[in-house]
Amino acid sequence: MLRRALPARPEARRILLGTLFSAVGRGLTLPFLFIYLTDVRGLTDTRAGLVIGWFGAVTLALSPLAGTFIDRFGARRVVLPCLVIEAIGTGSLALVDSTASAFGVMTLVAVGSSAIWAGQNTILASLTGDGERQRVFGLNFALLNLGIGTGGLISGAVVDVARPITFEAIYLLDAVSYLTPALILLTLPHVGRRPVAAAGATAADRRTGGYLTVLRDRPFRRLVIFGLVLTTCGYAQIEVGFAAYSVRVVEVTPRVVAWALAANTVMIVLSQLLVIRRLEGRSRTGALAAVGAVFAGAWLVLGAAGVVGSGNALLAALGVVACSAIFGFGETMLSPVMPALTNALATDELRGRYNAMSSMIFGISGVVGPVTAGPLIGAAHGRVWVAVVVGGCLAASVLALSLRPLLTAAQDGRLTAVATPEPEPARTT
Repeated sequence: MLRRALPARPEARRILLGTLFSAVGRGLTLPFLFIYLTDVRGLTDTRAGLVIGWFGAVTLALSPLAGTFIDRFGARRVVLPCLVIEAIGTGSLALVDSTASAFGVMTLVAVGSSAIWAGQNTILASLTGDGERQRVFGLNFALLNLGIGTGGLISGAVVDVARPITFEAIYLLDAVSYLTPALILLTLPHVGRRPVAAAGATAADRRTGGYLTVLRDRPFRRLVIFGLVLTTCGYAQIEVGFAAYSVRVVEVTPRVVAWALAANTVMIVLSQLLVIRRLEGRSRTGALAAVGAVFAGAWLVLGAAGVVGSGNALLAALGVVACSAIFGFGETMLSPVMPALTNALATDELRGRYNAMSSMIFGISGVVGPVTAGPLIGAAHGRVWVAVVVGGCLAASVLALSLRPLLTAAQDGRLTAVATPEPEPARTT
């Protein structure tokens, strides 16, 4: 299954290798930013939260500009400097000693990260054909989670709030990890450049081919609405809603939450390749509808754990872990299908903007989800929150099914891909 999931072109395989190495560095620091800012650098909880929120706001604000730059100058010219900026910013976190410096450094990190996701997806799409793109995006997601999980295990055994140097070390290592995909991209001089058609576009074409054209794409507009509903009631609830409900309503310890997140990663790594294989030749909108149903099922399991509560601590803990694992299974369907469908709808000239808008879905829901989770969990002992997220995920399933009539069979993935020879690199500028 791994051999089948690998892209045909060696350039794409090297890009995936860069994803794995950078993900290990990301995993070193991902769970610890709030703890680092508060327990090590002495910021208050409120100020640390504002710093992290500021990062999300800046990233979201810059994402549309990143998509424009990718289409105008090519993903290569945007991703390379952003990876360097991200490395400098992440390494500088080791030097943070005040609220002001934290805001400054996180602004730098946000500038770097604003274009990396959309740029790398654009590069992968340019290196893969329609028949293999869904498999490659799924493999990319599995490698991302494998790297993050590996990095988290390493840092969890090393960091100590009583020894600030341990945190400084992991941020410096994370910075180095961002240079790995940059170095790989430097060894591929013809990858990530503008297609000839985009390079030859007139000024009038560029004025009429921006985000308004993307938003006029009715199928993509429906896909964006689906993504906003699903991620607001799904992904965006993990950091705040899931953790808060588990600790305050189910009454499990933070260690159980950590086990649950580990179960999520294990589920993704073990099942992703199998899911990719099962999705081949099947309706992408059907898969997206299934994701909404799986996410809803995960939240129902968590709600049941809340009913059990402290009356049966073991059963309640198992419910929390099971919720996270089930959620991970849904992610294995979403991760290959969403970017594959986005790039099936995109044109070469606007591919950067399509991918930027797709990444903005997570940014917008990442703001809305945490803000609404707290008040909802505080109402009716969390039952309102469970009802809202379950209902939202099921509504997303309906939206996904309503998208099918707007797509061709090829866009919906219902045409079984046939083997094709390895594509020749397109002439670029």
